[in-house]
Formats: sequence, structure tokens, C-alpha cells
Amino acid sequence: MAVAFLLPMPAGTAPLPPVRILLFAGPKQHGAPGRHEYEKDLRELAWLLEHSGAAREVKTQVVVGEKPRDRAMLEAADAIVIDGNGDWLKRETGAIFQQYAETDGLGYNAETSAALKDFDALLKRRKTGLVVYHYTMFVDNRAGRLYLNDWLGGVWIPYVSHNPVDTWAIRPIPGKHPILRGVKPWTPREEMYARYFLPDNPRRTPLLTARPSQAANGTGGPVAWAYERPDGGRSVVWGGNDFHDNMHLYPQQRRFLVNGILWAAGVEVPRGGANDQMPPEF
Repeated sequence: MAVAFLLPMPAGTAPLPPVRILLFAGPKQHGAPGRHEYEKDLRELAWLLEHSGAAREVKTQVVVGEKPRDRAMLEAADAIVIDGNGDWLKRETGAIFQQYAETDGLGYNAETSAALKDFDALLKRRKTGLVVYHYTMFVDNRAGRLYLNDWLGGVWIPYVSHNPVDTWAIRPIPGKHPILRGVKPWTPREEMYARYFLPDNPRRTPLLTARPSQAANGTGGPVAWAYERPDGGRSVVWGGNDFHDNMHLYPQQRRFLVNGILWAAGVEVPRGGANDQMPPEF
């Protein structure tokens, strides 16, 4: 993809190497057309990242239908974005883990366990940024939840947390976190993952709160956060990204998502936030 909108470097300053973002899109196995369009969402985000206005060149790669297992590919990434299926249905392919029904609910087979151990070690060694969206958080296996909590600073617990479809009033939580630069409220129709399990952790910064229009769906709470991991890496969670049209309807959502990926990759978020122009439809 072509790169545009790069800020000029001061005279005599050598440019920094490109930032490399690896985006894993799950296969389209869940939801009606227009919902859970992982590949479309991430290809548009890849385009937005390469036109973000960041001071460093951004290069992206979108991988569809594969778990994050390729060692050489992972080693080259400054941040990894994952948007795919959880472990709920046996007929689906989980974004990171085996499906729950294929396990004893407590752990994984030897192949998966070894791959997860390698992925965990790589994240910590390279301090790779990790960004996770929506259904990817649906993990009922105990070992999977422990990994997610370690990587992300919180988890979504099936049948205790919730994910109703409603019209959600999304508001930035007051603060000066770089991910919130230029981000204003928006009110989409969304299946929002909410009511997360968020144990006290000073490394986690809530970013967005969302209140559903129907009282039966709750009173609101954090639906996105940033996490500065003990290993020095950065992670971001966002509960939305179900309805693909929201990527086109709400520039606020586009800016928030791009800001979050840049931050996770260790890139300075532009002062007014990333460019939020309409991406092409892929």
C-alpha cells in the first residue's frame, strides 16, 4: 500500500525505520452479511494506518483465516492486531485458541500449548504491541483466559459479561491518554462487548465508556482500555467492531482505532489524532 501524509523530518535527521503492523483477520464464519466482517474491517484499518499522518512510515500486512503462529512474520511486527472468532462454536475457527468444545475446558492440546507458549514469549521478549477486538475476547477455556488477562489486563467472561445489540452512547473517559487525541463521542448501533472482568490494575487505563439506550442492557461501563504490560509492551482492547458499516459511518471510530494501534506499536499519535478520512471499500 502507498504511504502518504508523512510529516517532514528536520534537516540532517535520519528517518526512523518503518513501523510494521501485522493484522490477523478471522475467517468469515459468524454473523449475517455486514457483521463480523473481519477481513474488510482490518483491510480498511491497514489503509488508514498507512495514511494516518504519523511521523513514521507505517507498513501493514493483513493475514486472513490464520492464527498468529508464523514465527518469522511475528518477529518482524511492532504490533499485532487480532479480530476474529472466539472459542464458542466448534464449527468455527478461533482467532487465537482452540474451540472450547475441543478441549477439557482447562487447557489445550500439546501443539496449541506450545504455540501459545512461543507467542507469549515473543510478545514479552520483543515488547510487541497487541490489539484485540470484539468476539476475539470470547474465551471460555481457563488457560486461554489466563493468557488474555496476562496480555491485556482484563477479560470478557462468557455468560457473566454481556454483548447486547443496542444503540450505544460512546464517550471518551476524561484524561490525557494519547489514544484519545481528537476522539469525540459517537452513538452507533453495535453489538458491544461490555461488563468485562477488570481486576484492579494500575497499568490499565480505561479509554471509552458506553451506555446502551435500553435499561435492560445495563448502565454503561468501560468498553475499551489501554494496558502497559509489565514486560514493557502495550495492549489495547475494544469491545465494538461488529457492524462493518460503522467503519464508514463514524470517523470518530476510525480515529480511535488507528490511534490505538499506533500507540500499541510505540508510535507517537499525532497531536490532533490520526487522519480519519474515509477508506476505500475492500
